[in-house]
Amino acid sequence: MGAVSFYTEIGKNKRDSILLVGIILAVLLVFVSVLSEAFAPGLLLVLLPIFSVFVILDAVVSLRFGDSVVLSASGAKPADPVKHVYLVNTVDGLALAAGIPAPKIYVMSSPEINAFATGRDPKHASIAVTQGALDNLNRQELEGVIAHEMSHIGNYDIRFFTLVAVFVGLIAIISHVLIRSMWYSGGGGGKKGEGQVALLVIGVILAVVAPIIVKLVQLSISRKREYLADATGVKLTRYPPGLAGALEKISKMNRGNMNVSEAVQHLYISDPKHTALDSIFATHPPIEKRIAKLRAM
Repeated sequence: MGAVSFYTEIGKNKRDSILLVGIILAVLLVFVSVLSEAFAPGLLLVLLPIFSVFVILDAVVSLRFGDSVVLSASGAKPADPVKHVYLVNTVDGLALAAGIPAPKIYVMSSPEINAFATGRDPKHASIAVTQGALDNLNRQELEGVIAHEMSHIGNYDIRFFTLVAVFVGLIAIISHVLIRSMWYSGGGGGKKGEGQVALLVIGVILAVVAPIIVKLVQLSISRKREYLADATGVKLTRYPPGLAGALEKISKMNRGNMNVSEAVQHLYISDPKHTALDSIFATHPPIEKRIAKLRAM
């Protein structure tokens, strides 16, 4: 191993993830408190549980059926136990090393080098890899990619992302309702003291800014979990150059033009669809930084 232990990277990225979730919760708390005082003391606290029920129900449905939707949308087909025997054996071996049930295995027809994991927990998980990964990666590189995806499963990242999405969704819904109500009421009306007017102004600013802030924090969490999966994958293979080599090939060969919905881009080992806003709204860390961290292990 190199100068940086994968245990150090694992611990750091877990702590950073929790800290970022704390920031989202803090924004939610301040947001709700200010709006409650500014617009209708007590009313928002009554509406918050109602909003929460809708968001949580959506999250539960996503957890229960999201994996089948993602697999269907990606065009993934079940791996052939004969044609893809090495892939199947690799997944089984790494699942054993990770101490989790072997996930279902799928193959996507894309010539790009990519892969993703989905499922609400290790007992209901799936891994899909592209034909491009099978055609272009050597044994150690493919093991590195599979170990990365296995780590997402073992780290319960789908559940973690869903929990974060609940809080982000709450802020988005409250902001949307507030802005629409202000628009239709002509700004609220009625006589208000200076303190109330100041709170109204702050509330409106928060309604616009808060969803943007928490979305950026959510994307930062996604990037931290990618680093975490890289480090945990190395823990499984004990061979950092494997995943590093795969990422180098991804950097050189991929065109970033896979037909993938924006809602599931964060699931892939590498951003499957490049856009002009990637530098601001990136779901993945810069691939060069990931390679550098792996080479330093």
